[in-house]
Amino acid sequence: LLPWRPCWGAWSGRLAPVAGWRPASGPGALSPFDRRLKRKQKNWAAAQPEPERCEYLREEVGGRIADRVFDISRTFSLALDLGCGRSYIAQHLNKDVVERFCQADLAENALKNVIESEIPTFSVVADEEFLPFKENTFELVVSSLSLHWVNDLPKALHEIHQILKPDGVFVGAMFGGDTLYELRCSLQLAELEREGGFSPHVSPFTAVNDLGHLLGRAGFNTLTVDTDDIQVNYPGMFELMDDLQGMGESNCSWSRKSMLHRETMLAAAAVYRGKCGQSA
Repeated sequence: LLPWRPCWGAWSGRLAPVAGWRPASGPGALSPFDRRLKRKQKNWAAAQPEPERCEYLREEVGGRIADRVFDISRTFSLALDLGCGRSYIAQHLNKDVVERFCQADLAENALKNVIESEIPTFSVVADEEFLPFKENTFELVVSSLSLHWVNDLPKALHEIHQILKPDGVFVGAMFGGDTLYELRCSLQLAELEREGGFSPHVSPFTAVNDLGHLLGRAGFNTLTVDTDDIQVNYPGMFELMDDLQGMGESNCSWSRKSMLHRETMLAAAAVYRGKCGQSA
């Protein structure tokens, strides 16, 4: 039983898109994630024969974001789905709510295989860290399960605020808090026992309490930040890790360890199964 914990927010703030992507400068305190590797991971996942097999979380969260957009009594002439993947939000909306959708993602393979919707859309290959859009362009920006891989979240939020029109709305969700806590603990306990120390194998997530402060600094007002716990059953650790790879959600931190010994992996799987594994 694995609780995923997306952090939710509905934030108010304020086309000539040009595809632009620049890699992070390298490892360091301000660049914990290898964005080149994340792009490769997402491209690999989107190119699999049945990518939808591992998209259950993205589908669920995309539907929940759409529900929150429906709660806003307004029609948006132009909206941006930032980090859209194969487009998990637009399929749940209609032209009465959003008239045109720009879908932007780091992985070009995801944009080649987007899920159809009734809303007219166009795609842009773009990095969430370097948005290639003019200020005051969009009335709505949505983002689902993408921003937790951004190296400089305050900067990304500030850029989102800039590309929104003065009365624009930002609705987003990202993994946060204790997401993958069980996997993190299982790997750490096994590695500590077998190898005498441990390295980070699960990327860090933003604390929910920090999001309100970051959004305020970015210029947003009328903030709403809350959390949902989504629990998913896995028979064991290896099934979970296989789905993480299929989601494009494998670890991409610069400080990751390149490999784990077989004995350590088996020990971690035993710890995970004893704590929260479910029978198939």
